[in-house]
Amino acid sequence: MSEHYSERDLQREITDLETKSATAARLFDIRRIIGGLFVVYGVIVTIAGFTASDADINKAEGVNINLWTGLGMLVLGLLFLLWLKLRPTAPPPPDAIPEERKE
Repeated sequence: MSEHYSERDLQREITDLETKSATAARLFDIRRIIGGLFVVYGVIVTIAGFTASDADINKAEGVNINLWTGLGMLVLGLLFLLWLKLRPTAPPPPDAIPEERKE
């Protein structure tokens, strides 16, 4: 039960796999993951800072540490996402054009 692929079929399959690979690389870019996590955690910690009691603030010597840490995390996360937007991942370099496509 051997399947015979033509050169054109193999080239088409390779091109499809390269496209899927580039899409997956952009989707799982580490900047997106880190930025997203910092934004989510920053929102949670900022909300905890807004709802902090006087006793919690007094424990931190009068500083609402949850609020400031949450805001810092939000800024850092947004900077990572901005970096991703301004400098997206470069597509893979084009390989040599097959002879069939030159025509």
